[in-house]
Amino acid sequence: MKTNLFLFLLVGIMVSAQENISYQKPPKEILDLADYERAPSVNMDSKKQLMILSYRNTYKTLDELSQEEMRLGGLRINPITNISSTVTYINNVKIRKVSDKVETQVTGLPDNPKISNYAMSPDEKKMAFSHTTATGVELWVIDLTTAKATKITEANLNANMGSPYSWFKDSEHLLVRVLPKNRPALLDEKKNLPAGPIVSVGDGSVSQNRTYQDLLKNPMDEKNFETLVTSELYKYSLSGKAELFKGAAMYAGESFSPDGTYVMITTLEKPFSYIVPLSRFPQKSSVYDSNGKLIREVNDVPLVEVMPKGFSSTRKGKRSMSWRADKPATLVYVEALDEGDQNVKVDFRDEVFLWDAPFTAAPTSLVKTQQRYAGIQWGDATRAIVSDQWYDTRNSKAYLINPSNPSQAPKVLSDRNYQDIYSDPGDFETKRNDFGRNVIAIENDIAHLIGDGFTKEGQFPFIDEMNFKTLQTKRLYQSTLKDKKEDLYSIMNAKTGDVLVMLQSKNEYPNYYIRNIKSKNKLTQITNFKNPFESLKNVHKEVINYKRKDGVELSGTLYLPAGYDKTKKEKLPLLIWAYPREFKDKSTAGQSSANPNTFTFPNYGSFVFWVTRGYAVLDDAAFPIVGEGDTEPNDTFIEQLVANAEAAIDAVDKLGYINRNKVGVGGHSYGAFMTANLLTHSNLFACGIARSGAYNRTLTPFGFQSEQRNYWDVPQIYNGMSPFMNAHKMKTPMLLTHGEADNNPGTFTLQTERYFQALKNLGAPVRMVILPKESHGYAAKDNILHLLWEQDQFLEKYLK
Repeated sequence: MKTNLFLFLLVGIMVSAQENISYQKPPKEILDLADYERAPSVNMDSKKQLMILSYRNTYKTLDELSQEEMRLGGLRINPITNISSTVTYINNVKIRKVSDKVETQVTGLPDNPKISNYAMSPDEKKMAFSHTTATGVELWVIDLTTAKATKITEANLNANMGSPYSWFKDSEHLLVRVLPKNRPALLDEKKNLPAGPIVSVGDGSVSQNRTYQDLLKNPMDEKNFETLVTSELYKYSLSGKAELFKGAAMYAGESFSPDGTYVMITTLEKPFSYIVPLSRFPQKSSVYDSNGKLIREVNDVPLVEVMPKGFSSTRKGKRSMSWRADKPATLVYVEALDEGDQNVKVDFRDEVFLWDAPFTAAPTSLVKTQQRYAGIQWGDATRAIVSDQWYDTRNSKAYLINPSNPSQAPKVLSDRNYQDIYSDPGDFETKRNDFGRNVIAIENDIAHLIGDGFTKEGQFPFIDEMNFKTLQTKRLYQSTLKDKKEDLYSIMNAKTGDVLVMLQSKNEYPNYYIRNIKSKNKLTQITNFKNPFESLKNVHKEVINYKRKDGVELSGTLYLPAGYDKTKKEKLPLLIWAYPREFKDKSTAGQSSANPNTFTFPNYGSFVFWVTRGYAVLDDAAFPIVGEGDTEPNDTFIEQLVANAEAAIDAVDKLGYINRNKVGVGGHSYGAFMTANLLTHSNLFACGIARSGAYNRTLTPFGFQSEQRNYWDVPQIYNGMSPFMNAHKMKTPMLLTHGEADNNPGTFTLQTERYFQALKNLGAPVRMVILPKESHGYAAKDNILHLLWEQDQFLEKYLK
């Protein structure tokens, strides 16, 4: 009898620890903002004459998240439809000439469109897209002149490895990945007993591999992965006529040369791996002519399970292989001169090579870089810009080189800390060349740079003219707007001065305009998207600047409720939303990219909703973590974290708006990790909300976020920064949420589950909410609305 009574009491305790709760909706103030209709996305042709407007639902449905899914090699695949299960679909397309006022509805679209993978043809007269049916993926093409869509294939495409097609140069044919005719059935673990144990081996090599999600686990996974990513390549005409181009293989990429004469095809090879994703599986790249005849194998990359330590380390062999944009058929690639190991001392880290088709002659050296190669922008035969960078110093350099004369010494155009946003010179304006590729727009030795224009006084985007002979720049235009935010997208016509811009303010939805910088900055509006968040129009919004106790300058965007009387200064509860970022010096850490004129766009990823519920909100509060010289940022992570929080609260409290005893903090991912540490190591907060975080750093032992050292290098750092290891210190109310199917490296759902168990058993006031079917970013409407309800209930309880 005593035993039965004990079991009854135990069951009662277990049941009381759970809540059988159905989906809830947040209060009306929040629901009216969260349940809105999304404006279309805008894409333009290269001449900025045609706009393609694509529409999609604001949220996904639970049904979409509940589709069948297989997680293999870093992919998440719907094995029925053969496309990624994480795709966000477009449901309508309209077309409009920039000079017109009305959009044209595209006709002939499939019923209930599920559109993805769209791309313009080389001549920009057509747009292809994939449409996902209940049984597979089809290829469609829109004639942009008539605004009519036509189906090209049946539902037989294989989109498991990304976009399943590429345009031929003639704009009349497409190279398409198609499911093999004799594709084997997928294996079912319930019907296929294992033939033996799973064995993995270390050969003594030292490596630094992160904790990846969705890896292969056993031989059955290997076979299913191979089945799912294997395709045949077909050449389709726009009339639907198909001819086999290449037989079955695990195709991972197809890239036509600029002149369309050749196509480089990359395939995955065996052996597979159980410890790294498919991006590090063996790969082969071969070049074929436009009829499918093999010209030459150009790259053979082995399995990469072993990587040197450090963010500036890389693999051995040819990498970053692509076609040179300003030549008919020349490959460009880079090879490490330090074996890929950043710890090896060498004069030059990388060497860039050119290799002309048909690849009978040896590759030629173009340039060597002192730091790790970071990319190249092609201009013309005698001008290109090469970039390199080094993570440990945050240094980035840009060099002007002469591709026709590699012996000519590179000229340094910029040498800067790439985190220094105030010194950013901007990006070169590009144009489509005769091959349809984007290159630096150079005319009479003149090019243009477009910059974001961040300064200590605010953001003022600019256009500079650069003379390639003198390397001098001259400012042509700089925004002077202080009541709006201006983004400069592209120079439509350098001679006439027409520039495509976007304007917005905190109450004005972002819209496109044409600004003429030579005619007293004449503005012509070309889109007219409405503000879906009218209830926020009278909310007070400002960027506040303040200092940390060690002098580091900080900032955040402060929101106060509509009608708040700043003279009476009612003491409001405060919510702080933040995300820590690492820096190598205090000056760049103190720079601000916040703009008070950015449109107020509330989403589940911030606390802005709660300004309608009577809270003050400090959004995107700066939380820099600085490690100068030989010191790493994480050496003093906790101290700096608390100092950031203390400075933010002091700053808003000094304005007289808040009750500093009623302050809550929140963050997502690394921001959740921040939140847990703040509640553990300070008494600044009344409560916290931590979403989809990692709390035990011993479960990410080979680096996390911007930490390059492994656990065995600095165990005290990993343990000291882990909220799980300090769970006994955490006594502040906390709401933990996580997606049931998190796909982000390191933030396994298990992190939240185990942290919750530790806190609960240690007596902390904690609530855990696992959102069904969600990955690292939440998507389903029911889940997001319920999350907002959970957060509101929690905040009302612990702050109000």
